Amino acid sequence: MSFYDNLIAGLLPFVPKPLIKLFSERYIAGEKLEDAIDIIRCFRDQKISATIDILGEHAEDEEEVKNTIEDYKAVLTKIYGKNLDSNISVKLTQLGLRTDKYSCRENAKILLEEAQKYNNFVRIDMEDSICVEDTLDIFYDLQGIYSNLGIVIQAYLRRSLEDIKGLMKIQANIRLCKGIYNEKRDIAYKDKEIINKNYAYLLELLLRNGNYVGIATHDEKLVWEALNLVERLSLDKSKFEFQMLLGVDQGLREIIINSGCKLRVYVPFGRNWHAYCLRRLRENPQLAGYIFKDLFTP
Repeated sequence: MSFYDNLIAGLLPFVPKPLIKLFSERYIAGEKLEDAIDIIRCFRDQKISATIDILGEHAEDEEEVKNTIEDYKAVLTKIYGKNLDSNISVKLTQLGLRTDKYSCRENAKILLEEAQKYNNFVRIDMEDSICVEDTLDIFYDLQGIYSNLGIVIQAYLRRSLEDIKGLMKIQANIRLCKGIYNEKRDIAYKDKEIINKNYAYLLELLLRNGNYVGIATHDEKLVWEALNLVERLSLDKSKFEFQMLLGVDQGLREIIINSGCKLRVYVPFGRNWHAYCLRRLRENPQLAGYIFKDLFTP
């Protein structure tokens, strides 16, 4: 992590909101559901799937949670009505994880049952290390009841190998990503090369075991590792998909599509875009530097 990245992240609270919006509009669909729908409609011709995320986390009261649930119901209704190739991703802190684990579980059930009505799928996002154990507990509680449920594992966490071993036993549907939260060294690997090696190792374990994996990365080295692994294992391309964030590395996105592999793009939207951007970029100064440089890359 460079001094340059840290400097950009440290100055963010002093940057005017309109400039932050300009800074982030490539990566966030907009404030309204229709903004996300418009983008996903454009994906049809490009043969790109999507997952919709309503921006927000750490809900502090029941009213906020109820609003989130209703908003996600509207998303599922719109996906079905417009016949879009999209599922949804949700953070459990949006459903009250930090205040009441039991209520959070019940709120997740509401969304899963709503998604089932439309034959859709819910991905539980993984948050910082404080939330991992409770998130996995709720996932294990619900996965035996709902088949339309997936989870996320972050390769930079030291615990992820053991988590993967447990999830392999139930053939869990997993999005494997590197991880973005700023964790302590005893919790997460800090070296980029080690993180990449751990990612490749976890991916191989999952694919050999027959788990369906969302290979979530913008790192071309890991895309190569994944494609090489698929070739070595003679895997059918229906057994996995690649996943990328909205607005990141259009060139790599096209390379993946041209390889004949499925690609899903993570499409976030919502009124909480400003707080979300500031929090994410402060937590991951390297991302701040990457996005800033990307703004000036043709």
